[in-house]
Parts: sequence; structure tokens; C-alpha cells
Amino acid sequence: MTTPYQQQGQAPVPPQTPPQAPPQPPQAYAHQQPQQAPQHQAPHVPPGYVSPPPGAPAQPYAAVGTYTSPIPIQRTHLGNAIASEWTKIKSVRSTIWTLSVMAALVVGIGFLTSASTNDSDYTSAPTTLPGFFGALLGQLCVVTLGVLVISSEYGTGMIRTTFTASPARSRVLTAKALVFFTLAFVTTTLSLALVTFISSGMHSGPEVMDPSNDQLIGATLGVGLYVSLLGLLSLAVGSMLRHSAGAITTMLGVVLLPSILPAFLMMSPSLADLGVTMQKYSSPFALAALFQIDDSMGSGWSQLGVLGGITAAALVAAYVLLEKRDV
Repeated sequence: MTTPYQQQGQAPVPPQTPPQAPPQPPQAYAHQQPQQAPQHQAPHVPPGYVSPPPGAPAQPYAAVGTYTSPIPIQRTHLGNAIASEWTKIKSVRSTIWTLSVMAALVVGIGFLTSASTNDSDYTSAPTTLPGFFGALLGQLCVVTLGVLVISSEYGTGMIRTTFTASPARSRVLTAKALVFFTLAFVTTTLSLALVTFISSGMHSGPEVMDPSNDQLIGATLGVGLYVSLLGLLSLAVGSMLRHSAGAITTMLGVVLLPSILPAFLMMSPSLADLGVTMQKYSSPFALAALFQIDDSMGSGWSQLGVLGGITAAALVAAYVLLEKRDV
């Protein structure tokens, strides 16, 4: 059998291989650079870590297993909880609407009362009187807001996230109480001071009784403190009941029942003293005493002290239940 090369009369050509370089002696590698000595490796820095400014103490990393967080460890405190609660309370629409309605009721009703009265109406009553009628309705707005500050988180389930971010539950309740009380006190006091300024400007003359310093303080700071404590009591009740409708209904009963029930208790001779005492510490009577509408009512600071004691007891109960109960 003949191959194609033999048929054509040619000799087979073997395949060519690439030429290989001849081996070099060891001296040929003498011109290469010597290996560098190993250097100390820098410590591992997680990605995204921002180094602290010069002079600041270095913060340790938060490590979980083999994972190292790029966020430095920082111990939280009450100021962080207050900042968080302030962000939440100012971001909710109910806060703005409720406080706006309260301020509108206090200032609007006070202005209408001042405009519809004459100078002769203030011969025996202080010019701070128009703020009393608006405070009667405005306190219901503060009561509602005090309940919603904490009960709304239970309704939406946001309270789980809050307690996960801040496991110290007493710190959360303290921050809520401080933020709400400050906001309610400032808003109520400024609204009442504005009504006092408007009424004093619209009614002046020799027949008008100028309010004393005690009357001015009671009609502004005193009433603002009373309404704010009533809202703080609502927050404590909302923390204990954890239900918006139930807590609001309970607080409306606390505010309105002492004003209505004494009229029925006084019909019975044996219960007349109880009716008189209940009426003395009811919300309308306490506000009227703080405005010093009548000298026989007193200054109103005793009613304010009783409300402060009841609020403190309710807050203690709220703290105890908050630590014992599950979310």
C-alpha cells in the first residue's frame, strides 16, 4: 500500500516542533532582583469603616461570630431615646392636628369671648377669664394625644421595633413622658398667654380689674401645668391598657364623671359631702380655681397637687406593668 507522498514521488516531511531555549546556568539569574523581605501586614479594616478624627479614642468593632460590623460600638443613653421619641412624635400627623386644634380652641374661643364682652364685665373678674372657656375644651385634645403617643404603637406593632432598638423599656417610657409633657406644656402655656395678652389689650380702663401676678401665673403656667399633667396621666393609662379606644374612653370618664356625678350625689344627705369633695377636685372646678374666677374657690394649687400625685402613681404602675408584661 502506498501513501499519497509516495504516489507523488515525494518523501514524507516530519512535523516541526518549536525550538527550545538551551538551559541557562545558575549564574544567568544573577541579574534578577532579590526577593524582598516580608513586611508586617496592616490590621484588617472592615469595608466602609470611617476612621475617627485625630485625637479621638478608637472605637472597638462589634463582632458577631466571624462577622465584624463596620459600625463602632457606642453605648446608648437617655438622650438617644429622647431624640428618637421627638422624631416620632413630630413625624406623626395626629400630633400636629391635635395640638393645632387645641391651640385653635383656646385662642379662638378666648378671642370670641373677649370680643363679645364689655369692659364693665371685668369689674369683678380678671381679664384672664376668656382663656378658661377654651381650656375646658382644649384639655380633651391633650388627653387624646397623650393616649395616642403610646397606644398607637401598640396598635400598629411598632412597639416591637421600639423595644428591639432600645431594650431598656423604662428608658423608652421616660423619654415618651418627657417629650410629650414638654410639648404639651409649652403649647398650652403659650396659647393661654396669647389669650391673656389679647383680652388685656381689648379691655382696659379705670373700671377694669387688673389681674394680679398670682392670677396671671395661675391662668398661664398653672393651667398649662394642670393640662399637661392630665395628658401625662393619659399616657400612663394608655401604657397600661395598650388600646387607644379603651384608654381614651377611660380618660374621658376621669375628666367628665367628677363633673356630672356630684349633682346626683348631693341629692342624698349621706352622700352630699362626697359630692362636694368630688366637685372640688373635678377638672372644671380646678381650672376655675387656677383662673381665680371666685375668691371662695381658692388658688387651685391644691387641686394641682392632687392631680400630680395621681399621675405619679399611674406612672409607677405603668413602669411596673411595662417590665412584667410581654409586648
